[in-house]
Amino acid sequence: MSMWWSLHLRRDAASVPLARRLLLGTMETAGVDPDVSYDLSVALSEACANAVEHGGAVPSGSTSEAYRITAYLDGEKCRIEVADSGPGFSHCQPPRQAHADDENGRGLCLIRELADHVHIGNTPGRGGAVVSFDKILKWREGAPLVAV
Repeated sequence: MSMWWSLHLRRDAASVPLARRLLLGTMETAGVDPDVSYDLSVALSEACANAVEHGGAVPSGSTSEAYRITAYLDGEKCRIEVADSGPGFSHCQPPRQAHADDENGRGLCLIRELADHVHIGNTPGRGGAVVSFDKILKWREGAPLVAV
């Protein structure tokens, strides 16, 4: 079984739970194990929150500033990519590690803990950050769309 979906969402805090609910609904319908779905939804929420907060300045009077989410379920793996049009990550410095007493800055660390493979970089040729992560899927017994 293979499927994918893509969203273009406004950089607005309300878009984060929308993306999370869409992912959870898709995973439940496909028959993905709830624990795997939850891990992916938390990682997606963190990546979306980063895009909303750091994804670029919205020009005065404009509502078109957006970020993109693409999710692929292919065989036994799910890959999720979140891309924005902000300044991207500095090539000179890797994303910093959060300290225990920090109020912010744990999102990328959480994504690394919840996913099996993580890539953090910039969109080639047009700027903006890209966070993509993979997770091996587990399926519920009798899942309707289980990979064969």
